[in-house]
Formats: sequence, C-alpha cells, structure tokens
Amino acid sequence: MKILVVGSGAREHALARSLALAGSDLVIAPGNPGTAACGENRAVEADDPAAVAALAQEIGAELVVVGPEAPLVAGVADAVRAVGIPVFGPDAAAARLEGSKAFAKDVMAAAGVPTALAHVCTTQAEVADALDAFGAPYVVKDDGLAAGKGVVVTDDRESALAHAAECLAKGGDAAVVVEEFLDGPEVSLFCLSDGVDVLPLAPAQDFKRIFDGDAGPNTGGMGAYTPLDWAPDDLTEQVLERVARPTIAELARRGTPFVGLLYCGLALTSRGLRVIEFNARFGDPETQVVLARLATPLDRALHAAATGSLAELGGLRWTDDAAVTVVLATPGYPERARTGGAITGVEDAEAVEGAWVLHAGTALDDDGRLVAAGGRVLSVVGTGATLAQARAVAYDAAGRIALEGGQVRTDIALRAERGEVTVPGSRA
Repeated sequence: MKILVVGSGAREHALARSLALAGSDLVIAPGNPGTAACGENRAVEADDPAAVAALAQEIGAELVVVGPEAPLVAGVADAVRAVGIPVFGPDAAAARLEGSKAFAKDVMAAAGVPTALAHVCTTQAEVADALDAFGAPYVVKDDGLAAGKGVVVTDDRESALAHAAECLAKGGDAAVVVEEFLDGPEVSLFCLSDGVDVLPLAPAQDFKRIFDGDAGPNTGGMGAYTPLDWAPDDLTEQVLERVARPTIAELARRGTPFVGLLYCGLALTSRGLRVIEFNARFGDPETQVVLARLATPLDRALHAAATGSLAELGGLRWTDDAAVTVVLATPGYPERARTGGAITGVEDAEAVEGAWVLHAGTALDDDGRLVAAGGRVLSVVGTGATLAQARAVAYDAAGRIALEGGQVRTDIALRAERGEVTVPGSRA
C-alpha cells in the first residue's frame, strides 16, 4: 500500500517503522533522519493542508496518516479527503476535541463521560475564584494546543496564577481550564475509530515530568511502557463503554464524525475512572511502546479506520512481550532546549538485542553528522519477555548513546517493575 505519513517526530518514526515492516511503500513529510530508512522523506510542511493534499495526489497515496495534532487542527485531513484520498485522522471540526479543552468538556458532559469537575476561565479573577473553589493541588490547563506542556499541577497558588496569566496573555479567544485534582495512576488508551465503530489498542503509561520521581515541569513525555499488569482486568472494556463509544457517538450526533485515533488520557481515581484529557492522534511516547507489541499489520488497521470498515477487521493481535521506551532530551529542556549538540552511539544502541532507536528532534549537519534539533531528541525502545527485561534492554541501549548534557530519566517503569503501582479502592 502506498502511504503518506505526515509529521517529523518519534511518533511518526514509530508509525513509519511499523508500516514499513508491514510492507507498505512510504513517503514521510517532512520526516527526519530516522524515517529516511523507512521510506522517502519529502520537504513539505506538515501543517500546510494544500501542500499535503497535493503531495498525496502526486505520489498516488492510497492512505494518508496524520501524526501530529497541529496539522489536524489546521485542516490537513479535510484537504486530503476533499481530493478523494482516505485519511487516518479527524477533520478540523472533530479535532477540536484536542484543540480546545473547553470543547472536550462540553462533549463529555453531553455524552455522560466521567471527568474532572472544571471551570473554563477567561480572566484572572475567574481563575482565582476557581482555584479557591477546588483548593490544592491546583490544576491549570491551557485551553488550546501546547505540545503536551500546557498543564501545571502545583500546590503553589502563585505558580498556578502565573501559568494562567501566561496562557491568557495569548489574547483573542484565549482561555484556561481549572480542574479538580484527580488522584490515582494515569493510563493512556488509544482507540481506533471509523466514525461509528471503535477498536482499542493496548493500554500504556507515560511519564510527563522531566526528572526522576515525577519532579520538575511537564514535558511532551520522557518515557512509557506497556502492558500494565497492575490495571483492572476490565479496564479496556470500561473505557470503551463509558468513554470512547459515548464520545464517538456524541461527535457523530453533532455532525462531526471522528475518524482516526482517539487518545483517552485517564486517571484511575479513588472515585473510579475519570478522563483527564482527549487527544485526536497517537500519543508520544506511548505510540513507541504500543506499536512495538502490535502483531496485526498496522496498514490494515489504519486503512480500515479511514474507510469505515473497522467492523470487518475484527480484533487486534498482540505479542506477549513487554515494551519500554526511554526519551533522550537536550540540555535545558523543556524551558530552554539547547540544540546543535552532536549525537553518537545510535548504531551501538541498536546492536542491543530487542532494542531500536526512533528519531524525534534530530538533523544532519553540513558534515553529515547527527545533531540535536529539538527538545526531545530520541526515543530508545526496549522489548523483552517481561517488563524487567524490556526495561533492562531499553536502558542498556540508551546508555550507549552520547549527547553532551542530555537528559534521561532513570525511573521509567521502575515502580511497575517493582509492583509498586496500585489503584485506589474505587467506589461508584
């Protein structure tokens, strides 16, 4: 199958790798040095709808897979569908589920989806009132897209107010969402949707903070693992029945059917399952580990969703392996990422059995050397028969890569390996 993958991060490299292993003929726009080994990179801006649609026509694409959120919100999927090519990714109207947290809250309320209580605020006075109503820990979210870094969870009221002020300073229709704090472990569950039917992938857990022990500011994600042996046996069915299917049905009722990947960010709280957020695309870094365990050819699954035929696909098949990914970030990330540093050791890392390296913020300099070109630089994936083995493989491989001042969390999946992750006793 001829497939155009849109994007340039580790998520897109993971998608391209899985699609290439399934035998698809790939073009990646714009891609990165890693995706060049999976197909042909083309220098087209990912969030330019007309340019992406033109490229899809030029190469005779049978499927377009949109990776990042910004192109979806910009209407890339709309433009490609307008020229008659199947797209895995929602149109701009449905992508508001990620593009506006206030919109997502409205959809959840209409669909009866369990989520945190929240106030949508457009002034600092409203923010202050909402913070006082909920109390600490304070949760303040930028209403719009923020590349995974728009959320502050803090016990410091002044820090919460400062984050809100920064979000509101964008002007226009800027808003922030102030929520009640949700206790319990977090889970990411991806669901394929063709606008009517929904098919779940394997649950995963990611690590958003920059430092060990979940300290420091939020990032786009510093690592992830799957499976979640500590999660309730019926977790996936709970999410399908209480979250994913009602949300997809509500969007269809509104005339904006959701075709693509519904990312359910969840908290397993002492009061039961709650939605933290929705995303309208594959998550990064969870995609890196979820696809590592997928045995069903990815091209078949995504094409079925894009063409309204998920019901014909049946279920998905998974390996029994565990997978862990560890993210290498540049010095100064996430506040002031310092790019340009030389990266060495990638080939040594991939020599570790059960490991591979996915590129995110990388580039080739004028001498052809691999250098850091973004905040999160590489995702190192390790697989094994157990979580402990997968974790050992990932860290062995990551330890062979050198980037001066680079940042790597050392505790990805550690508590799960030790059996220390627990779900609070729930009640209805």
